[in-house]
Amino acid sequence: MGGYKEVVVSIKGQGAYSRLKFEGGAHRVQRVPSTESSGRIHTSAATVAVMPEVKPVEVDIRADDLQWDTFRASSAGGQHMQKNETAVRVTHKPTGVVVACQDERSKAQNREKALRLLGARLFERQQEQQHAVRARTRRLKVGSGDRSDKIRTYNFAQNRVTDHRIGLSLTNRLDDILDGDIEEILTALREADEVDRLTRIEEAA
Repeated sequence: MGGYKEVVVSIKGQGAYSRLKFEGGAHRVQRVPSTESSGRIHTSAATVAVMPEVKPVEVDIRADDLQWDTFRASSAGGQHMQKNETAVRVTHKPTGVVVACQDERSKAQNREKALRLLGARLFERQQEQQHAVRARTRRLKVGSGDRSDKIRTYNFAQNRVTDHRIGLSLTNRLDDILDGDIEEILTALREADEVDRLTRIEEAA
């Protein structure tokens, strides 16, 4: 019948993440497809990941974090041989990233270029780390995607929606919930989460 393999949406609004974070996990559907002639119920599942948008990566390079070294730029020799140490090497001590530059004629120009290259490499490094964290977070959010990890079941045959984490079942509400009217579920999940956190605080005290 076609359909979508993956959908990515951006939802904006005050408290959007805190309200929708509980939707992450495996959502199971039980229905009788229109192509099913014998009336058998088919089960399928979709995984959902809910993550807050991260702020753009910003690179802050402090002068105290830099170690500068100078050396003689390599050349072809002869009359073009560099007699002055115009080449520079900068080490970003917190990360160990090293950049060397000897392309320019003066030490000042090489320092400026080395700083630009260092900024670009640190930016790339932070981007990679950020992407790794997001990928790991997404894997944790959706679980294995197996039906056994289900958080909610939408049963078309019985017109019922069940959230397995809190044992909440709503009958004759399936159409409304699929249309987006999930406030009752979200409120129940938030209240259950608050009780759970308070219980853990009391147990730790």
